[in-house]
Amino acid sequence: MRRSYVPTIAELEAFRACASLGTTIRAADQLGLTQSSVSRSIGQLEDRLGVALFHRVRQRLVLSDAGRRFARDAEAILDSLHEAAVRTMAFGGQSDVLSIAVLPTLADRWLIPRLAGFHAAHPHVAIDLAVRLETVDLETEAFDAAIQRGPAEPRQPGIVRLFDEELVVVASPALLDGRAALDDAALAALPLLQQSTRPTLWLQWFQVAGIDPRTTLRGHRFEQFSMVVEAAIAGLGVALVPEVLAERELTAGRLVMASPNRIAGEVPYRLAFRPGSEDRPGLREFVRWLTAEASAQSLRS
Repeated sequence: MRRSYVPTIAELEAFRACASLGTTIRAADQLGLTQSSVSRSIGQLEDRLGVALFHRVRQRLVLSDAGRRFARDAEAILDSLHEAAVRTMAFGGQSDVLSIAVLPTLADRWLIPRLAGFHAAHPHVAIDLAVRLETVDLETEAFDAAIQRGPAEPRQPGIVRLFDEELVVVASPALLDGRAALDDAALAALPLLQQSTRPTLWLQWFQVAGIDPRTTLRGHRFEQFSMVVEAAIAGLGVALVPEVLAERELTAGRLVMASPNRIAGEVPYRLAFRPGSEDRPGLREFVRWLTAEASAQSLRS
């Protein structure tokens, strides 16, 4: 049951128009309503809230202190409703919409380039994709599934292991200046690009090399791996990144391997969903498709 003091959308629209235009006549013209209906909406809104939102000054409406404060909130509410309606309308004609959270660089460089294949096979399923760096809580957040890094034990309910993470050192050919892959001492002498959400990666790389760890933590710092990859292409330094996120640049020759070595990530990439929800046709089809794509990725690695 709607609380009696909660405004209606019509009242909010009338209020916003009056606040912007200063008269009920001009507000009515903008909204395609009669002046009396706009005046009635304003009166009802003020009655609901128990406060005067306008001062009536020489046939003009001037916002009161309470009205000025409420105007910001009303504007945000109406804009939010508009955006929600537009987002929903964009899924017209789709019988199933999957809301999926994914790591940002994995979305840009691995998932999105493959989604055309999923859409061709399952045109009735629409994907609503959002990026998340932090672990998603599927019990409290409005996502059907999440593609991130995390533990993935066999037969763990609601978890599908996709592929392991392998980190490699890459650099622009210009930075290496014709040199072959470098040993750790030579790498440590170059600028080391840092990933701010995983700040210990270079420490892990150099942990058995006997190199002063303080020197491995210096360098330009970036929040996302996509930024680290672009910085490496620009020649700002060498980057330690998951190989899957730099495949495109390595294939095109924009980056080269700066070391023959690689290290394993601590946890794999995985797909997580609420146990039992895979019975939903759209999610079941997505899980099957994503598992096949991940298997192909594992074979290439």
